[in-house]
Amino acid sequence: MEKYLSLSGNHSSNKRSLEGLSAFRSLEELILDNNQLGDDLVLPGLPRLHTLTLNKNRITDLEYLLDHLAEVTPALEYLSLLGNVACPNELVSLEKDEEDYKRYRCFVLYKLPNLKFLDAQKVTRQEREEALVRGAYMKVVKPKASSEDVAGSPELHYTPLPSASRELTSHQGVLGKCRYIYYGKNSEGNRFIRDDQL
Repeated sequence: MEKYLSLSGNHSSNKRSLEGLSAFRSLEELILDNNQLGDDLVLPGLPRLHTLTLNKNRITDLEYLLDHLAEVTPALEYLSLLGNVACPNELVSLEKDEEDYKRYRCFVLYKLPNLKFLDAQKVTRQEREEALVRGAYMKVVKPKASSEDVAGSPELHYTPLPSASRELTSHQGVLGKCRYIYYGKNSEGNRFIRDDQL
């Protein structure tokens, strides 16, 4: 009887790659990190599964995933979705902040109230209470971009450099002289060297 299964690597993101899991109905831990799984993820009924990690995949539709997990994994207590677009944090996108992540946690706990850990952090009593009261309203809804908007707006890439120095041909440098002279009066580097060793 298998209790733990880990599938890692670069598998294709189709439903067939997880069909074999139906043979492991007593599975308790499943690690599917880094498998390029997308929103078409379909898990079979796994009634004993308590730990599921889906880190670094291509999951974007959080509500669909949570509804599916609530249906097929009733004993789920530990879930990790780090590295997916569905899990908003500053490491995945510069547009996300701590408040986005708090709303995400609240929504996940509303949908999966039995979770004890979410993304390697213990679920607190305060988070659980807030999820009961506000969780349904924490769903992040983005307007769908029309084809004109996508074609008309160029993709901007973040760069720490000032706008004037982004092009290799527009290099500007500064050259100057320094009038500082080091005398070594306060140097600690040579305090153990005697004069006869110089």
